[in-house]
Amino acid sequence: MDADVIVIGAGHNALITAAYAAQAGHKVIVFERRDIVGGAVSTQEIVPGYRFDLGGSAHILIRLTPIVEELGLEHYGLHYIDLDPLFYAPSLEGDALYFHRSIDATCEGFEQHMTGEGDAYRKFCDDWQPFASLVREAFLSTPSPLDLGKKMAFGANTPLQWQKALGYITRPYGEVVSEYFRSPQLRASIAWMAAQSGPPPTEPLGGPFALWHPLYHEGGVSRPRGGSGMLTQALRRHIEAHGGTVYTGAPVTQILVENGKAVGVEAMGTTFTAKAVVAGGHAVETFSKLLPEDARPPGHTNMRVGNGFGAIIRLALDSPVEYANDPLGNGRVGLGLLCDDVSQINSAYGEYLKGGYTDSPPIVAMSFSAVDDTLAPPGGEVLWLWAQYFPYELAAGTWDERGDHAANVILDQFEKYAPGTRDKIVGQLFQHPLWLERNLGLFKGNVMHLEMSIDQMFMMRPFVGMAQYTTHLDGLFLTGASTHPGGGIMGASGRNAARVLLKKLG
Repeated sequence: MDADVIVIGAGHNALITAAYAAQAGHKVIVFERRDIVGGAVSTQEIVPGYRFDLGGSAHILIRLTPIVEELGLEHYGLHYIDLDPLFYAPSLEGDALYFHRSIDATCEGFEQHMTGEGDAYRKFCDDWQPFASLVREAFLSTPSPLDLGKKMAFGANTPLQWQKALGYITRPYGEVVSEYFRSPQLRASIAWMAAQSGPPPTEPLGGPFALWHPLYHEGGVSRPRGGSGMLTQALRRHIEAHGGTVYTGAPVTQILVENGKAVGVEAMGTTFTAKAVVAGGHAVETFSKLLPEDARPPGHTNMRVGNGFGAIIRLALDSPVEYANDPLGNGRVGLGLLCDDVSQINSAYGEYLKGGYTDSPPIVAMSFSAVDDTLAPPGGEVLWLWAQYFPYELAAGTWDERGDHAANVILDQFEKYAPGTRDKIVGQLFQHPLWLERNLGLFKGNVMHLEMSIDQMFMMRPFVGMAQYTTHLDGLFLTGASTHPGGGIMGASGRNAARVLLKKLG
């Protein structure tokens, strides 16, 4: 037997599972098809002197977990830079809003410009902190109905009034923010963060995407110094320091199955055997391509991948971003929430449903060279503009034909907030949904792997019967964004899967 554990893929969740297994003393081998580890949490020098993240950039949810401390990743080159303000929300017509790590500082700022909205924001955070804590506990647990019920009933330090809470949880998050706030700008900022999971403000049962908002103040927003990929580089060094092996440029071509048990993989032109196999890639890849046809479970074709939903243009600039509405000069630090009204998100989603994209998309702007001088040469800037909604399947044309137009649409929209940015560009990369599929293995460009709707969450992700990191085959385990709790840089799936795996291994 070549290993105790074979891990397919080197995304951050897969590497976290591998790291826990290696730290527990098991012999681990990781196979990654790309020439670097990290999947959608990786960083490369795309333009000379400029380091671009190729996927997720803001590290928020992982700061709510004990993963970094439990694995001692600071000893393997991971250094986090905390951001404050967390979010910067400029307006085309009024004052900018700043969301600070401190709720008090945030409320004071809101109250100065919008009488009553600071108090409303404090009430919103106070009302939903218990629920946010429950969500956090649920994310860090294996998603069984019994365990989820226990978390929801007993997990919070402050009791949650469920009869009242359900009235918000079951509603679209656009309605929830409208009930709490009068300011269209404040409504839009919270709704735009909620929309990062994919569903629009009108989605029934979408309330939780806004109601876990207090977690941003609890964990903060952070950046690994050197780029988002420093997390996965640190995980690789951890695995290798504990005796594991990580192969890059080594795609797995098949999972080996004997008598209802996963016994290894085919990779690099040979076979490797193990006590357990952990599939860390996309669930569609695992069930529809890597497993032999006669070993595929019923229901594996029912997973809804969706139709993409976002695109990002990454820019190398010769000088820093200058927002027209940033009197404090702090707009470059946090995530820029460039959305003036919830209707802008709804309009963008409407165009997406028709197979197109709006000419005024809401944007999340990230210029982390403001806090990390390793990302750009002296005086330079990296600027990344994530926008929604952009379908994988276009009603007219192809992404190869329309990519330049879509990139210019996003940049034109950003220019309204930071005029003159286009003149500073020295290089760029546009990651449309087809690019995300081709280069990062994100089917149909969905960065969450599968749609994050209620029917594909918790014990129904990726589908019923495969939702507890185990599968229908003995010895085959799952991790990654296709599993609970879904996409984003959290690592909870990797940690949860490791606990299930290590229990099975004894």
